[in-house]
Amino acid sequence: MRGEAAGSRRRTAILPLRATTAGESLDGAVALLRQRALPLLAVAAVLAAGEQVLVTRMRAAAPGLEPPFYLPDHFNFGVWWQILATGLAIEVGIITLLGAFTGAAAGPALLGRPASHGTVLRRTRVVWALLLALLLAAVAWPAAYFGLVGVVLLYALTGLVTPVLTLDRPGNPVVALGRSVRLSARGGLRVGRVRIVGYLTWLGIRGALGLGWIAVGDLLAYNFLGASWLDRAVPIAWGVANTVAYAALACLDAVLLVEARIRTEGLDIALNRSRARGEDESETLVAT
Repeated sequence: MRGEAAGSRRRTAILPLRATTAGESLDGAVALLRQRALPLLAVAAVLAAGEQVLVTRMRAAAPGLEPPFYLPDHFNFGVWWQILATGLAIEVGIITLLGAFTGAAAGPALLGRPASHGTVLRRTRVVWALLLALLLAAVAWPAAYFGLVGVVLLYALTGLVTPVLTLDRPGNPVVALGRSVRLSARGGLRVGRVRIVGYLTWLGIRGALGLGWIAVGDLLAYNFLGASWLDRAVPIAWGVANTVAYAALACLDAVLLVEARIRTEGLDIALNRSRARGEDESETLVAT
């Protein structure tokens, strides 16, 4: 039978088939990142570099924003806030786009089945994922600019949209968006709350990484290379830190989708039933 044939090729699953705590979800995201590090970090690096190019040009055009911290003064707070809103909107778009790949990777990781990076990539539904990423980034900019509450709520409710697109395989992206909101809102916004905790956790990590490299760059610039070198060191430092953070947060979204379906839809029961019957478990992952 198909299920038996698949079982003969099964490896140890890196995602547990049970409800998990917030800490276990973060650990699962790191495990998924390690399994798919090469394609995820490569794409995240390109996107993070593009973000730094845009933000750096905006900073250069704004008077008084000096590296390494680019803090505003009372003369240019409005410009600084625009740059902040732009950065947050780009982050939402990048994490959303990467979530299409991690959602496709979550199935094999949960079932313990081997799947090449190319196989996972072919399941990412790139066009729809890109459209969703652009849509959420466009909505995130005014939500951030006119008060951070809106972008926090948007981030909490829409994080599962591209993992839903590629793991649950709905018929169109509108269904994926609605399903993301429903799953994220269940259990007192549990998915949304864990997603925000994950974002804040990685914000601290990338802050330490970024500021650490900036401190080294500041020392080298002052002693050896001249102050202009710092202008290049700052975006590189933040680009490297953001590369890892964006990939990890996209992995967290995929893990949270699996966990939400186990917790609220009995995905673990359905998969165990499929295994007992010798059915193809991958078909059970498709939400009906």
